[in-house]
Amino acid sequence: MSATAASTGTRPRFRRVRGWAGTLGLAPFTAYVGLFLALPTVLAITTGLLDVNGHLTWHNFSALADPVVLRTFWASIWLSLLTAAIGALVGALVCYALLGIASTRPVRVVVDAAASVLAQFGGVMLAFVFIATMGRNSIINQWLTGLGINIYASGMWLYDLPGLILPYIYFQIPLMVITFMPAMAGLKPQWAEANAVLGGSRWTFWRRIGLPVLAPSFFASYLLLFANSFSAFATAAALASQGSQIVPLQIRAALTSETVLGRSNLAGALAAGMIVVMVLVMTGYAAVQRRAGRWRS
Repeated sequence: MSATAASTGTRPRFRRVRGWAGTLGLAPFTAYVGLFLALPTVLAITTGLLDVNGHLTWHNFSALADPVVLRTFWASIWLSLLTAAIGALVGALVCYALLGIASTRPVRVVVDAAASVLAQFGGVMLAFVFIATMGRNSIINQWLTGLGINIYASGMWLYDLPGLILPYIYFQIPLMVITFMPAMAGLKPQWAEANAVLGGSRWTFWRRIGLPVLAPSFFASYLLLFANSFSAFATAAALASQGSQIVPLQIRAALTSETVLGRSNLAGALAAGMIVVMVLVMTGYAAVQRRAGRWRS
């Protein structure tokens, strides 16, 4: 057998080995998605369809039309819309400020590292930070009280729904920096040079080129921030220990109470409602991301 024939015969075998190796390499990720994404989704939907005796029913989902549940969903939505908008705008300004700094400069390295860490800084630790710095007996509150300023004159807002705005913004801005900076850095210098050669000003560049190009990436990042805020639980649970101001806290109340709104397995129905909202948001995110990726390629 010639060397060429032997080489041709080994190619299909090599391709099969590479295919199996790729499948095995994907197995841990597939198991992770199945255990922590697919399985909880299936359990949430199936438990919402069962009554206390395990019989199929739609009664649990009728709770989604209850005024109490609707107010909870609306509170979660407006909180997510507000914190995502503030985080997106401030984060975009930070990205613009970093645009003229090389990625190897110390300032850029520190900001990138801080954004990566703070975007994941949440839960009980973040709640403790705000309680320690802005709580009733915190240093800042004592100092402001000495100046005659009472930030709690209208009530203990830090432990209610308005108190979630600042902690959520705390991790929304770094997340925006991480997700939007690649799009901002992808603006080609040739576009600015062509704009200048044609007599355009800086405002013309941003109005005709920069903003239209960055708009899909900005909106995609905004949707990602909305999903991040809408699904957050630990920070809200640590700050708002009483009440169910948002949907994740309402699910917690449904899991820890025997009956909520007169229905069993209400947590599954609420979780299914959250899943529907998240699917709609992430579908929009994927569509916008595809549009944003056109000019990058």
